[in-house]
Amino acid sequence: MIAAHHREDTAVPFKSPFPDVEIPDVTVYDFLFGDLTEEESGRVAVFDSATGSETTYGDLRARIDAFAGALAARGIKPGDVVALHVPNTAAFVIAFHGILRAGATATTINSLYTPPEIANQLRDSGAVRYVTVSLLLPGALAGCAEVDLPPENVVVLDGAEGHESLMDLLSEGAAPPDVSIDPATHLAVLPYSSGTTGKAKGVMLTHRNLVANVLQSMSAIPERSDDVVLAVLPFFHIYGMNVIMSITLKVRAKLVTMPKFDLDQFLRLIHEQRITFLYIAPPMAVALAKHPAVDDIDTSSVRAVLSGAAPLDEALGQAVKKRLGCGMQQGYGMTELSPVSHALPLDREDISIGSVGLAVANVEFKVVDTATGEEIEAVPGGRTAPGELWVRGPGVMVGYLGNEEATQETIDADGYLHTGDIVEVGPEGEVYVVDRLKELIKYKGYQVPPAELEAVLLTHPDIADAAVVPHPDDDAGEVPHAFVVLQQGASLTAEDVIAYVGEKVAPHKKVRVVDFIPAIPKSASGKILRKDLKGKTAADFS
Repeated sequence: MIAAHHREDTAVPFKSPFPDVEIPDVTVYDFLFGDLTEEESGRVAVFDSATGSETTYGDLRARIDAFAGALAARGIKPGDVVALHVPNTAAFVIAFHGILRAGATATTINSLYTPPEIANQLRDSGAVRYVTVSLLLPGALAGCAEVDLPPENVVVLDGAEGHESLMDLLSEGAAPPDVSIDPATHLAVLPYSSGTTGKAKGVMLTHRNLVANVLQSMSAIPERSDDVVLAVLPFFHIYGMNVIMSITLKVRAKLVTMPKFDLDQFLRLIHEQRITFLYIAPPMAVALAKHPAVDDIDTSSVRAVLSGAAPLDEALGQAVKKRLGCGMQQGYGMTELSPVSHALPLDREDISIGSVGLAVANVEFKVVDTATGEEIEAVPGGRTAPGELWVRGPGVMVGYLGNEEATQETIDADGYLHTGDIVEVGPEGEVYVVDRLKELIKYKGYQVPPAELEAVLLTHPDIADAAVVPHPDDDAGEVPHAFVVLQQGASLTAEDVIAYVGEKVAPHKKVRVVDFIPAIPKSASGKILRKDLKGKTAADFS
């Protein structure tokens, strides 16, 4: 990447419209639970939909303390890494915060990982303990065996023969240890960036990173203490971890956990728990906008929906807003930013839902021409030319674990993180994500953004889901290749799809290859896994 700091800089970075927030010098535990009042202690913190159990804030803090004490009694100390491989449950919340309270670092493992992927993360992170559940135990043990992590170091929260359980650890009643750490430098978490554009890397995030980003995000995300928040996006991913889980706990709202996305259960919980705040990814927006089952459920309790993890199209956002009759927000972030840098405030009806909104508090950003390295300046009353988004603020990671080269490629000498996302900035300072730098399709020298074509495809009433990837072509270099999932009972031909998109886009953006498949491969956080589609045809998915 071209580093802007090698030249005289005259352009002014874009700044957040929100006043800076003061970031306290405290650990995540002290930030979230240190000022818990007696009245708040009796409130429900977590409703676990898998077990039907409720945990109050007072009980949650006591269990976190006991979990931290039990880890310390087993020799876990500041600087140790503990792997956490657990779906969204109350037990995840206890174990996660217990690890941090003990001064250790949590490396969260994707529930869908295979044993070799688990082993890679264990090897890279240097984890000395492993916390999981019985459902995931076979894969966990296979991954641990590859790196010689002994079975007795594996805690199975819901119990399994030969392993300590959550109840075993909590019933010891061990006092949490006295740990002295520097929140600004001590690693709280080590999530692995999704690897959608290469090998997953350990992202080093400190206590200060996480605390700062909760406060930054709250400038634009209006969660309240009376909210009931549905947590289906995975806690192992930074969006679930530091936005959904931490903001909800900070404002003392009620967290309703779901171990995995199932539309019927998702809708049932909205109705039964009177969910008020929904965090979603675009694939869920497609279901909320288009699925007939939504009409059969009372969604009137929902006051706000926030979509993140991948770009949401304006038309899709408006469709969700209209169907649910609620406020609609979009946010932008990266694991490397802890994660939020931009979000669209609910009260800014003047800004398109198709934008990821405004820079949150304490953030400044630049848009940089990828060819010249020059900063792109604001256009009064209009949108800027596209360029790569560079972000600076207190959420920027320390770096990639053991990978100084990748760190230096990503964070420049001025502290700006180069996101790899191509954006344009509108007249209010709002940001529009055009596409990933690495995912643009190069058609005869033109750059074609897959996300734009996916948004067009999703406007077709017979299309339930879609993804677009580059397809090699002797003449053009690359052409857009659409993978399409049809609505139940619908029938379309490839020619129908090509003609539909062709009417709505410039000639160089036309879809030229179409395959119909049963489902679009996605990461647990809802990102389309384009690498799993490149070079494939419908036959590979039958």
